[in-house]
Amino acid sequence: MFDGATCLRLTTIAARTGLPLPTALRLVRELVAWGGLERQADGSYRLGTRLWVLGGQVPCQRRLAEAGQPYLRGLRTATGRAVTLTCLDGDRLLVVDELGETGAAGSHLPLHATAAGKLLLAHGPDDLRRQILGNLVRITPYTVTAPGLLLRQLADIRRGSLATTQEERRLGECEIAAPVGPMGEAGPAAALSVTAPSAPAARRAAPILAATAAALTAHLTPPDLITEPRFSGSRRSP
Repeated sequence: MFDGATCLRLTTIAARTGLPLPTALRLVRELVAWGGLERQADGSYRLGTRLWVLGGQVPCQRRLAEAGQPYLRGLRTATGRAVTLTCLDGDRLLVVDELGETGAAGSHLPLHATAAGKLLLAHGPDDLRRQILGNLVRITPYTVTAPGLLLRQLADIRRGSLATTQEERRLGECEIAAPVGPMGEAGPAAALSVTAPSAPAARRAAPILAATAAALTAHLTPPDLITEPRFSGSRRSP
């Protein structure tokens, strides 16, 4: 639609899209509200920051998924468990790739109820933790919804404890996660996790999980091959 133009008037947008002016106005307003377009002082519109963020994430996530595939297959074979590669996407966990049906690639999972989410949350920005702590939704009877308890778990993770969950997202599933990528100011860029039917079974996978995550991290260097965790306030799907 923009074809290299920096800004467009509403009449130009309507003409280029073939939409009636009232329809174009309604869609443009929806895009402005979502963050896909920005209205300028002169009444014209330009691409919004949401599209720039999405555009910047996609190539990095694709490279991460492609690089991670052999490591996920190896981890899956070595443990016999479901394995998932995830990264932070706003205030949720994005499934970059998975083997074993723990969550379809491209889907989103809650941070507070997943081991990978807790790992990224523990090392992530304070604003993100405050936002999540203010909305701890109970998913199963075992989901941690007490802010004080979750804060203690996150503090333990920062001190080196394993990031784990016990039936907090799904009954009969316990998770363990390890960081992927260099530990920047905003925490690791991604997380690799294993899902097992019990906490002891998940913990038995810890050594091979840690080794696989370290090998994937080494493979991903230099760091610009992977995306830094992204959080800029509340994010909701359009």
